[in-house]
Amino acid sequence: MEAKQRGFLAGKVAIVTGAGQGIGRGVALQLAAQGACVVVSDIDAGSAAETVSIALSRGGEALAIGCDIADSASVEAMVDTVGERFGALHVLINNAYLGNMPGPLESKAAGDFARALQGSLYAPLAAMQRAFPFMKAQGWGRIVNMCSLNGVNAHMYTADYNVSKEALRCLTRSAAREWAPHGITVNAICPGARTPAYERFAAASPENAAQLLKQNPMGRMGEPEQDIGGVVAFICSDAGSYMTGNTVFLDGGSHINGVSWQPAAR
Repeated sequence: MEAKQRGFLAGKVAIVTGAGQGIGRGVALQLAAQGACVVVSDIDAGSAAETVSIALSRGGEALAIGCDIADSASVEAMVDTVGERFGALHVLINNAYLGNMPGPLESKAAGDFARALQGSLYAPLAAMQRAFPFMKAQGWGRIVNMCSLNGVNAHMYTADYNVSKEALRCLTRSAAREWAPHGITVNAICPGARTPAYERFAAASPENAAQLLKQNPMGRMGEPEQDIGGVVAFICSDAGSYMTGNTVFLDGGSHINGVSWQPAAR
């Protein structure tokens, strides 16, 4: 019988938050395909179980651990559970976020910004701080934070989300600077992918979705597993050891055009 081929992440333990669907699921499946034992973390137990089931059906290794990023203590407990169970933690993908309804800046309440910052800054920070001792002890770690073109290009009506994602990019660079001596790389990704959220947006605003695709040099949205997960897996491999503090735009070139749909004037 032919021996099972081991991927370039064999022996690594990885956490992917918000891995029940979309980009998180695509990344989790790619990491599992490359041999990592993937912890699928999501507040939705059903969707997390589905991601695990797909990974297992392909011969990967995965398990689900619930986590609510609205509560940093829940994030810390999840990371501690992983570290205690496996005695190691090599890869952390901060992908989950807390969504708010879009609206003009003047209508945004302080609570909207607080919620966005909790999901996109404080929860990732809690996970990173909890993961650091394991990665430092190993002399090896990979952290990838999912950011957004919304913040880079200042998309309209998502100011709270924009601010929180740019704060996460700043945290990414700061951690990369301080943790590099310990063999830990920290990078940010700004993805553009066909996710359930994108599909809902396209269904509700087909003209805006068509405008976005028209401005995309490749004329399509990325596929979470192939286009986003594949690059994340590379960054998390030994081959990515000299790459840190970067923002990688996985968007088909949309950032070149400064893509941002413009709603009708108010």
